[in-house]
Amino acid sequence: MSRPSRRRVALYSHDTQGLGHVRRNIEIAAALRAADPATDVLLLTGTPAAAALPLPPGTEVVVLPGIAKSAAGAYSAASLDLALDELLALRGAMIAGALGAFRPDLFVVDKVARGLGGELDGALRRLRGARGHGGLPTRVVLGLRDVLDTPEVARAEWDREATSTAVREWYDEVWVYGDPRVHDLVAAMDLPADVAAKVRHTGYLAHGRGRHVTPPAPLAAAPAPVPAPDADPYVLCLVGGGQDGHRLAETVARAALPTGHRAVVVTGPCMPLEQQERLHALAATRDDLEVRTFVRDPRPLVDGAAAVVTMGGYNTVCELLAAGRPTLVVPRVTPRREQLLRLQCLAPYTSLDHLEPDAATPERVGAWLAGAAGRGRLHHEVDLDGLAHLPVLAASLLTPHHDEELHRATA
Repeated sequence: MSRPSRRRVALYSHDTQGLGHVRRNIEIAAALRAADPATDVLLLTGTPAAAALPLPPGTEVVVLPGIAKSAAGAYSAASLDLALDELLALRGAMIAGALGAFRPDLFVVDKVARGLGGELDGALRRLRGARGHGGLPTRVVLGLRDVLDTPEVARAEWDREATSTAVREWYDEVWVYGDPRVHDLVAAMDLPADVAAKVRHTGYLAHGRGRHVTPPAPLAAAPAPVPAPDADPYVLCLVGGGQDGHRLAETVARAALPTGHRAVVVTGPCMPLEQQERLHALAATRDDLEVRTFVRDPRPLVDGAAAVVTMGGYNTVCELLAAGRPTLVVPRVTPRREQLLRLQCLAPYTSLDHLEPDAATPERVGAWLAGAAGRGRLHHEVDLDGLAHLPVLAASLLTPHHDEELHRATA
């Protein structure tokens, strides 16, 4: 008996700091696998921390040599003694080699159409005329979060990196991971008509507990849930990967807590060690504070929290919208204003609260916690169905008659 054909999907994220990009690609991999278990997934990422994250079955990680990003936004080699152009050439060769051997049916690129510093150019040229494992042309998709930055900054970056040209030459579709009622990326970016025609808004990539979501089937090999800290009610602080989250974490660690509640602060694996040690020292002075360095899957902790204080990264906001927990978001405002803009766009459709960083003092955070801990589950009027939509979009792209159908639709 012949072996049944399996679909192959590759996902790329450049990952210069934090875990946001690779976490998003892992969620996409899980959604595609849940819809079609006969799918093999290859994750190409620049963060070694990806190996510690829970992966769906049939998924492997290729870790590229790391690139560091300074506070001013400058890039350099994270570990190797190589000039940036040498490192990008090495990463580009690794990516092209991996994709050439894997022969993906679908290749999804996160955020940067040509890869960091153009490191995807060679691989994209080869894929454009290539056929995937299933025998059809390899389909290539650019995946974008809902808000990139202020329109002026985002447009300048888009033009500087020749993104429209790359989309025209190498991409079949552009998936925007958001709700166009909240933020219309096409209008904000003033995209050319031929590029805009490739855009599909997917809805937010959430986990099935929002108003518009049907949850995907659970993964057979999903990790066991993280137990709640104990039976007492608790409030939760999340700071993403943690590389710039110490200020907010320490603010929550110093805040007064609602009566009878404890605080759980998750630092993230990228918070500098000396900053983690300061938080642990603070926890040693309080019997109502617990500091955790890393949680492989924060969703069980979110589900059990009376209230959550968090930074405003895309993945975290999606999780909290789906969970419906009372949430105070303190967004990052430098070097990008993306997180603040997202909250401003979401404000008419959600019940999220937010404070800008300079206003987030222990006193104000403590006052917010006192009022928020008794609220019930919140509902948000946004499309949280992105993880259910993606397999449908992928299946449409991979149909043998996709090109004919697209020609009829645009004729």
